[in-house]
Amino acid sequence: MVTSLVIAAHNEAGVLGRGLHRLLGDARPGEFEVIVVANGCTDGTAELARSVPGVRVLELPAAGKPAALNAGDAAATGFPRLYLDADVELDTDGVRALAAAVSGPAALAAAPRRVLDTAGRPLLVRAYFAVHGRLPVFRGALFGRGAVAVSRAGRARFDRFPDQVADDLFLDSLFLPGERRELDDVDCVVATPRRTADLLRRLVRVRAGNTALRRSGISGVRRSRRASWLVDVVLPRPWLLPAGACYAALSVLAGLAARRSGGRVAWGRDESSRTPEGAVR
Repeated sequence: MVTSLVIAAHNEAGVLGRGLHRLLGDARPGEFEVIVVANGCTDGTAELARSVPGVRVLELPAAGKPAALNAGDAAATGFPRLYLDADVELDTDGVRALAAAVSGPAALAAAPRRVLDTAGRPLLVRAYFAVHGRLPVFRGALFGRGAVAVSRAGRARFDRFPDQVADDLFLDSLFLPGERRELDDVDCVVATPRRTADLLRRLVRVRAGNTALRRSGISGVRRSRRASWLVDVVLPRPWLLPAGACYAALSVLAGLAARRSGGRVAWGRDESSRTPEGAVR
């Protein structure tokens, strides 16, 4: 049984190599089919990916995550299938555990436990994620990790990724709570922005993408609980009130910017965590 990994990569030369070597570090020959879709790249992403044995590279001229995921999906042949962000690192055992979780009848989709790397970040970034990391919406969800595994039956739930950047929220919408699993023994370290401006840029993109997906008419998409940061996180932990104020202020600013954009936000992402010194270690 071959597990297929689809990685959409836009100018990810600063982080992709380390992630690929972790993925394949202990892999057996033919165990994984790794497809990197370099889309709209102006750096050495494609060349770097080709230099890693066992990695197949597709190149698309235009930047766009949905198109990249669909191209990689069309080229993939194996199941289970793992959709992985280029800046998220999983080791070989983590990929195996995710594949095993969806290989039986118990679950159609699985995601790792997310671990937020906030070391060395400015105060506002750390304050935001002190609240964000405790939001109950992420428990048992498929989004917010950058890594989702699906079984063959799970993949049959949809035709193509929609033309929105909220691909993980879309995958989450396809499965009932009993059909998806969060693996507490598999960590997925997510690098947080190293600058507050980069955090705000990321929040605008996420807010606009999530709103566009919810307005698309796709059923099952989780609704936003805007007061959850206060009701579920800060009120039970009053010492987080200053962090909550930072969280609320940044969320309001991001919401206003997303509305001004009219939902037309490119695959904007945090560049600060993609430099050699800013990437997950």
